[in-house]
Amino acid sequence: MSNKNSTKELREIFLSLKTGIKALKSGMVVLEKGLSKLEKDILNINKEALEKLHKMISKEFEALKFVEEKEESVEIKIEKIEIEPEMEEKSEVSKPAEIESAEEIKIGFYNKTLGKLYDRLHREFSDLYTVLKRAEKTKIGEVDKGEVICRVCNMGPCKVVEGVEELKGICGADASLVSARNFARLVAAGVSAQADYAKSIVETLNDIVKGEIPFKFRDKRKLKMFAYALGINLEKSEEEILNEVVDKISKIFFQQKGELILAHRAPKTLIEKWRKYEVMPRGIDREIAELIYRTSLGVDQYYKNILFASLRCALADGWGASMIATELQDILLGTPQPVRAQVNIGKEVIREDMVNVVVCEEDPLVAEALIQASKDLEILKLAKKAGAKGVNLVGLGCAGNEILMRKGFPVAGSFAYQEAVIATGAVEAIIGRLIPNVVQVANRFHTAVITTNPISLMEGAICVEFNRKYPLKSAKEILKIAVSRYSKRDSTRIYIPDEAIEAISGFSAEALMYVMGGRFRAGLSILNENIINGKILGIALISGCDQFGVNENVQVELAKELISNNVLVFSTGCSAIKLGMAGLLVPEASQLAGEGLREVLEAIGCPPVLNTGSCVSNSRVLTVLTEMVNTGGLGKDICELPVIICLPQWVNEKALSTIMCFVSSGLQVVFDPGNLIVENKKTNKFLFEEVEKYFGGSIRFAKTASEFSGIIIDRIKQKRKKLGIDQLRPRIFYDMAMRRTLDEKRYISSIHKSGFFEILENRSIN
Repeated sequence: MSNKNSTKELREIFLSLKTGIKALKSGMVVLEKGLSKLEKDILNINKEALEKLHKMISKEFEALKFVEEKEESVEIKIEKIEIEPEMEEKSEVSKPAEIESAEEIKIGFYNKTLGKLYDRLHREFSDLYTVLKRAEKTKIGEVDKGEVICRVCNMGPCKVVEGVEELKGICGADASLVSARNFARLVAAGVSAQADYAKSIVETLNDIVKGEIPFKFRDKRKLKMFAYALGINLEKSEEEILNEVVDKISKIFFQQKGELILAHRAPKTLIEKWRKYEVMPRGIDREIAELIYRTSLGVDQYYKNILFASLRCALADGWGASMIATELQDILLGTPQPVRAQVNIGKEVIREDMVNVVVCEEDPLVAEALIQASKDLEILKLAKKAGAKGVNLVGLGCAGNEILMRKGFPVAGSFAYQEAVIATGAVEAIIGRLIPNVVQVANRFHTAVITTNPISLMEGAICVEFNRKYPLKSAKEILKIAVSRYSKRDSTRIYIPDEAIEAISGFSAEALMYVMGGRFRAGLSILNENIINGKILGIALISGCDQFGVNENVQVELAKELISNNVLVFSTGCSAIKLGMAGLLVPEASQLAGEGLREVLEAIGCPPVLNTGSCVSNSRVLTVLTEMVNTGGLGKDICELPVIICLPQWVNEKALSTIMCFVSSGLQVVFDPGNLIVENKKTNKFLFEEVEKYFGGSIRFAKTASEFSGIIIDRIKQKRKKLGIDQLRPRIFYDMAMRRTLDEKRYISSIHKSGFFEILENRSIN
């Protein structure tokens, strides 16, 4: 019985297992089908997501590139300007003694990279006259103290001596008049340079609007912000806004009456001063032309009147030409944001395995076209055929600073590096507005010197006229010349000192506000609060050029001295590059800062020196200072801020228009007058003392880093005392009612209101 039951139970178990196995098999089939379907769905989803992502990337990429050029037969004009032979008759002037090495030159090098490369040039080519040799041996014209030379008419030139009646000019002009005339002409030249630069950008934007240049502008929010400043209705279409911006800006240059509209961005109290003392600019070209005319024989004979006119002309630069150039560049190419890059010569900057092209070109469209042409398939094929891996673009000087700010491209050096970068033996082409002596050095190597504008030709250089309607084609022609030089490179003569270091640049006004306050409270409240509480003593802008003939590394020593005294440093132009090469443009440099400044910098992750761009970007500083005034707590005018401007070195006349603009905007400017500006008691008194009574700004002279820092720190402390923030204030604990009052009074920048900072969400330093 039990056996039968056992057999029955086993049979039932067997049948159950068999049924279960069948069900399991069936389930496996269903599961397999389900998994297969799920896999297909996932793949489809991924495919759709990838396609969507690809479309987004493509769309963004298209916004960053030139629209495809029409296939038309267009010839890019290329012309070599041959060096003309010297005339047979030579003046009996003794030649400078030959110099065998850089060690024999008394002029110091501000870094070892320049020293190594110039030593190489002088040892290999003893007959080559570099800029350094010329700086050492050329006798710069000097006049005795109190003397000034007048060359404005054909009765002279007259050597005029201060305080000596019989040594006035033939026409009776005294030293104060001649000194003011000479200074004013330099200012006018500087403003005209910035104005012409701004005009070229306006013309570019105008041609883009007309569809003649195949390019799409990038920063739509900046366009609206700028349009708002020009009084344009923002409810109009994007195309209408762009057309109105171009139309209004074009008229500003030739405006003869009224007021420069962008000057209305300044604090109200400052605008009232400009109107009261009649220095409010009417237009840009009007002020340049009038200032030159005033300095002619028989026109304006009063030195103060000429200096007032110089102030007005300079305002047409800072609040006009430079501001237009800066804003339009941001609209066209994008507003700079903090970005990491390499500065100084090094093997990651000058590449041994690539065609190296050094860009010192001011025109932003040329630089942009070169960047895109360097990635073109045709150019890459030519480069590889020549034996190179590709084309490597490197910035130099102010133009390089602009590329650095927006693209993070490496910068080989400042203005003083033009010859040194060629001396590496690995540069195929150097492009832009350069010093004439570059040709002499390039001829000893395989480097092509290229200019792109008919107004900037040079003997021995190749002019590839940049056709703005065909930017890519023009850029490709330039790069073809560079690629053709690669095969002529002598690998045994390559010498690249590996001394490049990291720097962080790109601190536009908008970026600084974002860093200080974030997306939702972007602004400068934190900056103002920390100046008020004393953690930051004040702000100093170190601007200007870089030059030979200076034995002290002034900018670097000055910056170190300032940050150690809790002064936050802004920097522009070649000075910014120089400070970057000294390692001051990285957050780690905050270790050199004073305790208060270091605490603030570590909290927000900023370097102690902020690179705000090229020399034209000094207008960004005006924007920041205006925002500081509007934010509150530090007075109602720029002249009340504990801020000072300095130019330890300068080369171009543009520096003088910058100086006078800052002075008339209420700031003290300290600079080295050099050999070009002859001091005069009357003009000095006006610029040192009297002008401060009108606008709050003034001028001081200094030469060494210690002289600069002494003047700057004393001035900042004076400003703090006037504001009543020279002593620590007692801590106040706010209740809720007091906090609500603070929120009601809180200033919100128009930049923040525009939604500009939405584009910075989730962005970090590259």
